Amino acid sequence: MIATTSLYNSGVFDLPGLAAQRGLSLTALQATFNEHASGQGGDYLRSLREVARFTEAFGSVRLRSYQQAVAKAVVSSVLEGKGHSFVVIFPRQSGKNMLQAQLEVYLMAMLAERGAEMVKFSPTYQPQSLNAMRRLESALETNLLTRGRWRKSAGNHYRFGSAHLTFLSAAPGSNVVGATASTLLQLDETQDIEIGKYDKQIAPMAASTNATRVFWGTAWTDQTLLAREMRTAQEAEARDGERRVFVLGTEAVRAEVPAYGLFVDDQVARLGRNHPFVRSQFFSETVSFESGLFNAARLGLMLGAHPALEAPQPGKRYAMLVDLAGEDETRRESSYGEEEAQSGSRDSTAVTIVEVDLGLANELISHKPIYRVVRRELWTGELQSAQYGRLLALVERWQAERIVIDASGIGAGVASFLRDKLGERVIALTFSAKVKSRLGWGFLTAIDTGRFQDFRREDEAEPINPLAMAMRGEQRRLQDLFYRQLAGTTSAVSVGPDRLLKWSVPEGTRDPEGGQLHDDLVMSAAMVAVLDEQNWVVNVEPALILAADPLEEMNGGF
Repeated sequence: MIATTSLYNSGVFDLPGLAAQRGLSLTALQATFNEHASGQGGDYLRSLREVARFTEAFGSVRLRSYQQAVAKAVVSSVLEGKGHSFVVIFPRQSGKNMLQAQLEVYLMAMLAERGAEMVKFSPTYQPQSLNAMRRLESALETNLLTRGRWRKSAGNHYRFGSAHLTFLSAAPGSNVVGATASTLLQLDETQDIEIGKYDKQIAPMAASTNATRVFWGTAWTDQTLLAREMRTAQEAEARDGERRVFVLGTEAVRAEVPAYGLFVDDQVARLGRNHPFVRSQFFSETVSFESGLFNAARLGLMLGAHPALEAPQPGKRYAMLVDLAGEDETRRESSYGEEEAQSGSRDSTAVTIVEVDLGLANELISHKPIYRVVRRELWTGELQSAQYGRLLALVERWQAERIVIDASGIGAGVASFLRDKLGERVIALTFSAKVKSRLGWGFLTAIDTGRFQDFRREDEAEPINPLAMAMRGEQRRLQDLFYRQLAGTTSAVSVGPDRLLKWSVPEGTRDPEGGQLHDDLVMSAAMVAVLDEQNWVVNVEPALILAADPLEEMNGGF
């Protein structure tokens, strides 16, 4: 353990600044230091070696209790040479980054005379490493002991005395050869760092000296580097009883910062408690995608109480969501025979018509509409010209206020024609990995907040006319196909801060009812994510406001 006297004798303590900050005379403070150095007392000065007291006295930052627990454990491992590996999982915006900066300043001050080599990795250099460096610089300048005495070089290297801290990027193509972390190795946002990158290039930096390692992050899937290191740390805990894993939930933060609890409540209302982002980033729950995106809980949230419709209802507002199949997908006679076409081996154009209900928008914290599926269409093997005509007819029949349409590939032609005809009501969507990921996350948000509702299944025993029965049967058939497509959808999330959601019905998936299974109905429905980004205005019926008759008012004055 580094003694306070060594810091004093090496001139690290700024006695005039410390005296002013503590409201003491410089002579009295000097005497107190001398008393401590001679072993005759000085409990206060000895207490400054404790990280929480140090941070409060010199940095004017009071660590919360959950931050103190982490700081003490890491400091003990570093200063006593234990070489532990810690996993620290905090909810988003709960003080993880501030704790890192204060801990780094403390260790640089404590190890200024003895010397230290510390390295910190982030998933990207810009903005993550740059942000981490800015936080460190602010903490160094605020702290009375380090203010004006630290040095920066090479853009990413910091020195205080003989203590060094270097910031590096853990991006897949980054060059990290030559860096050494003989004292401390930190990884921030570990869940976004590739396992291979860590194992091959980063981990060896701390191996020769058995340096302390700290894996900071927020929960994500059980396939991340963070999850793997947590399992390893838990095994080490079981062997020697020393705590290495710190997983913090929202309620622990709420207990010390009530305003944080209100912030999380807002996120839950906006995204839904079961949304992967909410579960992982605010409740520190590991998310698994192995059971599929659309599990039983989500399917239950999609059950609506409204019927399917053959025609629009007066006073209701509607939107159309169109996943187009181009002619190159639907009319390849050399590749598909008639038997294959009938068996469902070809992609189709899927249309989902939703009622946009703004009646509860102002009552919901999300301030977003409820989307009720009222009708589906599925067309296979139609020319683009025919699709254009049918889409126009649907728009006119339902008076759709928004038409979201897939404009990828040759589908851009139909989308362009519709845009020319209907103007800004048409929202053309060009698919890419990022766009499809955005649709997926947005679709989950609508489902998890109970705002995507499918029509109810009608009682087959209910007496209706044959034509209505046939129409109802078609909507039920498409609804059943929609749910089979949901069940066949697989997903994966990319490693890295972008967290791209890769989701689809894999090519070649067999439909339990025969033929191949596609995801056209699902992609069409997912376009409600685009509707969620629109500025919907509540329609208000015009009303005549009767003003008081000024002549009558004047007459009343006599």
